[in-house]
Amino acid sequence: MKLSDLIQAILVIIIWGFNFIVIKTAVSEIPPIALTALRFSFVALLVAPFFRPSKDQYFKITKLALILGCGHFGMLFIGLSGADAATTALMIQLGIPFSVILSTLLFSDPLGWGRIVGMSLAFTGAALLAGEPNGASPLALCALLVSAFCWAWANILIKQYKEIHSMTIIGWMSLLAMPILATASFFLETGQLIAIQSASWKAWAALTYIVLGSSIIAYYIWYRLISRLSINQVVPFSLLAPMIGVAAGILILDEAFTGYKAAGGLLTISGVALIEIRQARLRKLGLIDAPIK
Repeated sequence: MKLSDLIQAILVIIIWGFNFIVIKTAVSEIPPIALTALRFSFVALLVAPFFRPSKDQYFKITKLALILGCGHFGMLFIGLSGADAATTALMIQLGIPFSVILSTLLFSDPLGWGRIVGMSLAFTGAALLAGEPNGASPLALCALLVSAFCWAWANILIKQYKEIHSMTIIGWMSLLAMPILATASFFLETGQLIAIQSASWKAWAALTYIVLGSSIIAYYIWYRLISRLSINQVVPFSLLAPMIGVAAGILILDEAFTGYKAAGGLLTISGVALIEIRQARLRKLGLIDAPIK
């Protein structure tokens, strides 16, 4: 890997790692569903006009708007409103074992002992994280599980939609998800307009980071790296994002580092790492397709 590619990969992982504490900062002032709708409105405004889908792609992107936009991102923001950043950074990694399960069920991808052990470790770690007394509320944990599952489901769909440009998906998924989330916020949340109007500069800075940094810049660089380099060169970097998220939550937000987080985090990351190592080998043999991040 060239030095420039290495720097870009590390930049993306840093952006995604800090994204957990940035979202946590924003949802402390703006209700999570309203914040997600606001995020997508800005992303759609900046991206959708420049990447237009064909007529036969609208239905596919609508499905992604429901699953990826509302299911993954919406539930992630809800989860972060009731969970600390460190717990969220680890719990959301369950999307990888969920992807393995869905790929096995839908595409008959080989499972093998390595991925079975990896999934067992990851889910055991998640169970320990769920036992953390102050890590997350039951509702937040459920939202994060749904978010991780929807991320995996969306990956399966994107794998089938290879003809759609990644930025088209990002822009139009945001555009189609925004009114759904705005409607959900209207019926399920209160005081969102006042919260948006009275939000501090920290909340608006966080939203800017989420829109420009995480949603547009990071994904654009990541997709370029995926398209130019070997999957096995790029994907392992994604394991660093939860570590950065945990460290940032503890050091910046002063979240407690407990035995639950230490043991649960170690098991979860070890399980995900084992799955990624095994999948890298299967991809090299041509037995499974490359993942979508």
